[in-house]
Amino acid sequence: MSPNPVIFDRRLLRLRRRRAAALGPATFLLDRVADDFAERLSAVLRSFERAVDLGTPADAVRRAVMRAGKIGTIVAVDAAASRLDNKFSRVAADEEALPFADGSLDLVVSALALQFVNDLPGTLAQIRRALKPDGLLLAALIGGDTLIELREAFADAEMDVEGGLSPRVAPFADLRELGALLQRADFALPVADSDRIAVRYATPFALMQDLRRMGATNALIERRRAPLKRATLMRMAEIYRERFADADGRVRATFEIVWLSGWAPHESQQKPLKPGSAKRRLADALGTKEIPAGEKPRS
Repeated sequence: MSPNPVIFDRRLLRLRRRRAAALGPATFLLDRVADDFAERLSAVLRSFERAVDLGTPADAVRRAVMRAGKIGTIVAVDAAASRLDNKFSRVAADEEALPFADGSLDLVVSALALQFVNDLPGTLAQIRRALKPDGLLLAALIGGDTLIELREAFADAEMDVEGGLSPRVAPFADLRELGALLQRADFALPVADSDRIAVRYATPFALMQDLRRMGATNALIERRRAPLKRATLMRMAEIYRERFADADGRVRATFEIVWLSGWAPHESQQKPLKPGSAKRRLADALGTKEIPAGEKPRS
């Protein structure tokens, strides 16, 4: 079996996040996701004694889920744990190598972090094993439609100026793929849904500055090492304004947030009925006549 491909430079990603913290981070996406975490947990009719926040930058999500009043303790897991808020317990670990015993956690949350994991199926499998029976995973990831405008503008600019393409924006997974990964990791009652957020900027350069302040600039292993040509950058901005500007001249940027939830299997959970176990025919419920397979309805 071939090893999993290495897509992201995890060390570079940590350096980019430190730079973002020094610049003054742009947190509008994380703040919105944190509010959504609190709302989604409030709809869950149970409490969680031991929770882990896996890889989430900063502390907005931890504060939000603790305000929901359903969590006993929460441990922040981050490869650079020294930069986390001292109000929370911390563990220095990578999302790809969890240090928790099987069946030891009631809840795992993660916000805007798991999209940069090289082996996401493996990470989900580790989370599943670490959860107690009837434990919950709730995660928000950047989805495949994120920055489609910037991706298109850069691709066409590079073709115009340099006659070829290089990877500039990460290839994030789409909703269907992520939902399938939950099933593959043996989560019960898996759910995947998405939220698209449109953000407007004065210029494409303002968007790129926000990406720097999110620690979300290019960390692909296959990124081009040579500096970006000024002519390519200016052509990108021109294409972006031509195609994605509103009437007032401001440009749009799409961010897709994919939400994943799944439970560690437990005997108390609702299970699908076995084939042939229904006690009432669908035709009776619809008030119509059942037609055997292969027969045509009579006019």
